[in-house]
Amino acid sequence: MKGGVKLEPGKFRVSALPDYCSLCGWALALAHAKSGDATMLAGYVGKNDALDDALVKSARAYAEQTIQDHEKLAAAAKQGRIPVAPD
Repeated sequence: MKGGVKLEPGKFRVSALPDYCSLCGWALALAHAKSGDATMLAGYVGKNDALDDALVKSARAYAEQTIQDHEKLAAAAKQGRIPVAPD
């Protein structure tokens, strides 16, 4: 059920990356949408805010980590420590 795309050096167009990422996101969302019955999940989760609070905490931590990772990536690119595709 897994697939991928082989990116050949010299043939890959950076301009095609957003379309490829959109397809990956669509496939991931579709897979998650089929992950359970809403009524059963609602009964399992219950009526308190524990799941909501955990999801918010996780999302904030993920966002903070993403910002830190991007800052490190941008610094590495600026310092020439990693190759960067031309605009």
